[in-house]
Amino acid sequence: MLRKPILALSASDKVRDVITRAPVTRAVVDRFIPGATVAAAVESVRTLRGAGLQVTLDYLGEGVTDTVGAEATVAAYLELLQALTAADVVEGAEVSVKLSAVGQALPDGEAIALANARTIVRAAYAAGARVTLDMEDHPTIDSTLRVLHTLREEQPDVGVAIQAMLHRTPHDLESLVGPGSRVRLVKGAYNEPASVAHQDPAEVDLAYVRAMRQLMAGEGYPMIGSHDPRLVAIAGELAAEHGRKAGDHEFQMLFGIRPDEQRRLAREGHTVRVYVPYGEDWYGYFTRRLAERPANLLFFLRSLASRS
Repeated sequence: MLRKPILALSASDKVRDVITRAPVTRAVVDRFIPGATVAAAVESVRTLRGAGLQVTLDYLGEGVTDTVGAEATVAAYLELLQALTAADVVEGAEVSVKLSAVGQALPDGEAIALANARTIVRAAYAAGARVTLDMEDHPTIDSTLRVLHTLREEQPDVGVAIQAMLHRTPHDLESLVGPGSRVRLVKGAYNEPASVAHQDPAEVDLAYVRAMRQLMAGEGYPMIGSHDPRLVAIAGELAAEHGRKAGDHEFQMLFGIRPDEQRRLAREGHTVRVYVPYGEDWYGYFTRRLAERPANLLFFLRSLASRS
């Protein structure tokens, strides 16, 4: 019930200013974001790998409005890949890229985003890592899927995030369940209208289960992005139903959310990949995490109250 109001309120410049300036916010942000620097990201990778977990790394930033910002994002990912290589933790790692951070919103943005994403993909695959395109709000989806399909002409297993809450998702998945295709299934964290997305949380859950079934029945590699114990359990049942074993699908969870569950699944032999964001431009990511789960919002509000 609180998700849409939080997302709507977070779009206010005044709210952004209050949250980003509040001294307590940084301490709370650290729960979900391990740091601003490449060194902090690499250290998080070391720790997570030591616990038997895999990683996907996101250099924070979105909605870039000039070529300088887009090029800076590309440079940041190249620096990250070099640092992961130097630390000998790049093999099996993944980077997650938002196309709006590499120029999608600019004039001729799709071509710019494609060129910049291709640079990141080539560097990642040369280093032994992979790439998944994050999905953003619904006006960008067609462009993102076109970029994905072009990138897959060179690297067929470039991944993509698909949002179960959207009405269009079953149709989109039809072309994304073939051999080698990698899909991260998430519920969706954007403030979407009823015309394009389910609004009732129960309907979103049902749509998520239907999408999981579609992925598990396909020939690709499902990546189940959920912290919900019920959905994780259903994913296991669907995997068994379709003859899948550990290694031909994986679970993905966000840094700082249900870390004990991440480690439990890994101990049981599942591949678990932790989504690790880093960087200074954390506001959009942070507010979506608050909106997704009441527990996150309560944690933030309690922290504010205890330090006021």
